[in-house]
Amino acid sequence: MTRQILDNKDFKLGLFSANCSGGLAVTKIDERWAATWEENLAMARLADRIGFDFLLPIARWIGYKGETNFHGSVLDPVVWAAALLSSTERINVFSTIHTAFNHPMVTAKQMATLDQLGGGGRAGLNIVAGWNQPEYEAMGSLLPHDHDDRYAFAQEWHDIVLAAWQEPAIFNMETEHFTLRGAESEPKPRGNKVPILNAGSSGQGRAYAARNSDFVFTIIPDIQTGAGIVSAVKEQARSEYNREVGVLTLGHVVCRPTRKEAEQYLEYYAKENADWGAVDYLMGLQGMHAQSFTPQMLQTMRDRFASGHGSLPLVGSPDDVADQIAALHEAGFAGMTLAFVDYVSELEYFGDEVLPRLEARGVRLPR
Repeated sequence: MTRQILDNKDFKLGLFSANCSGGLAVTKIDERWAATWEENLAMARLADRIGFDFLLPIARWIGYKGETNFHGSVLDPVVWAAALLSSTERINVFSTIHTAFNHPMVTAKQMATLDQLGGGGRAGLNIVAGWNQPEYEAMGSLLPHDHDDRYAFAQEWHDIVLAAWQEPAIFNMETEHFTLRGAESEPKPRGNKVPILNAGSSGQGRAYAARNSDFVFTIIPDIQTGAGIVSAVKEQARSEYNREVGVLTLGHVVCRPTRKEAEQYLEYYAKENADWGAVDYLMGLQGMHAQSFTPQMLQTMRDRFASGHGSLPLVGSPDDVADQIAALHEAGFAGMTLAFVDYVSELEYFGDEVLPRLEARGVRLPR
């Protein structure tokens, strides 16, 4: 039975960045996540079995330097999603697509195909307007480099994808960057749409997500601030676009039988063995070309970038981690993604120890 990611019945949990070497942990330890296909297949089947709701990849073409070239090895999100949809039974699998590097008519066809591979209703689309200037240069992109212009282009891109899914016959469409004549797209996804997610942390990014997405995916500095972000995004979607959206955030988990053990492991991989060259390169890019983090956040979050790419740390015993997730649920979030240093062994422990606690508190319904 397909997981109903849009049913709004409880707090949704996903896994993020498992298709990328390192996951979200910018570490030099030998056992860091290699993101091989075999590892990803084991991760996906385990997540499907224990009741996770979705898998979310990152699209990346060049790494973040340092000693490990963090995210230097990345499985293509569309091919990855196709294989995982064919290898699982219930879990939703998103594809992350950069608007600058993918034609919207091609993406529309790919997503409709993925929808069929998953039996209808399990494929999802994560739209990325783009932020990483060196990737634009590496790809030779002639498309807009300015932050606001990228979102204007992404709006045209989104509208064409929807037209391909929803227009019943041959259609024409003209925007600033596209002129379509005699366009058609079959097959179409079930219901003429798939769930859409968009990461928006800047003002324009959140406006774009509120207008177009089912889920707004945003980074937060802490849970209290996050509650205010949820209220603001949902109100913007209602007042400006007459839409209801769910808000997701991202975190990284270090869960051990005791809080001391969890903190010791965090110290081991994210301080004693952090790839600081990659951390500083990544933070520099975020400061120069993205608006997901304010300058103040970037100045105070170096350790958090090492442990989980700037995402919210969930560190401690199973009770500690369950408490933090319950607090996010209470703050109004529809769900969140998680990342682990080892997406298999640590996920299995999370499933054994944390998921039952969340179900007992009513944060999650039994799967």
